[in-house]
Amino acid sequence: MRLPKFEYFTPKTLNEALALLKEQGEGAYIMAGGTDIVVKMLHGRLRPKSVIALQEIDGINKISFSPQEGLTIGATARIVNILSHPDILQYYPALTDAVKVMANIEVRNMGTVVGNLCNAAPSADTAPPLITMGSVVVLTSLEGERRLSLDEFFKGPGITAMNQGEIMTSVFVPLPQPRSGGSYKRISARCGVDIAPASAGTMAVFRDEICSDVKLVLGAVAPIPLRAYRTENLLRGKQWTHELIQDAGYEAAEESMPISDCRASAEWRKKMVAVLTRRTLVEAYERSKKN
Repeated sequence: MRLPKFEYFTPKTLNEALALLKEQGEGAYIMAGGTDIVVKMLHGRLRPKSVIALQEIDGINKISFSPQEGLTIGATARIVNILSHPDILQYYPALTDAVKVMANIEVRNMGTVVGNLCNAAPSADTAPPLITMGSVVVLTSLEGERRLSLDEFFKGPGITAMNQGEIMTSVFVPLPQPRSGGSYKRISARCGVDIAPASAGTMAVFRDEICSDVKLVLGAVAPIPLRAYRTENLLRGKQWTHELIQDAGYEAAEESMPISDCRASAEWRKKMVAVLTRRTLVEAYERSKKN
């Protein structure tokens, strides 16, 4: 297949990119790593009027960490750099869990975390762990910046809360609380080569054996990455026991809203939600002992 014809821009500054986005209007698309947009064009699912590539803009390809505040991942920071960042490995292991199993090495070398979020696929691997950690996205336009909880960013398959003329320039992840632990698990036929038909991400905070707070997000089993609020309420304030974890798996499966498609049946997905939820809860508790 051949790519459709389109205008291609490589701005050198963020303001130049924003001005181009406004000037080009409808039909203009932003490209970070290109691993999603190029595939869509090759398969005829996207025919852009113009593509504005961000790779040559200084300053938005960085990953920075502050022990007082947290982690900031720039718009063009590569997925592969997550795996080698010592502070992410230490403080955000659930994010490392996600990028280890997503796609293949070629995609990880080109793709970006921000691009994975902006693609807004219900199965996006980085979304569940980042949502459970209370992440905030920075959306920039010619009018300025606005910050939005990642929990509110997804509106449907391929649909986000970004306005026309906005670019997601970074995602901010707060520093995890003491005695907290996170985990992300997915299941697929061929590991990262396939899109996951089900996944789960958990972040839990403990006081002794009591779960004082928890967030659980399910992937690929609803139109958006799904906060399992009922399951969270079941766990919050309770003593951590095998029976509680088992019940949480059942509850999460009931909260999920999967469909049957070429990857899996709805019934199978529900069963896997229960399994993955329990696995993330066990690992989150074990990791909390190290914080």
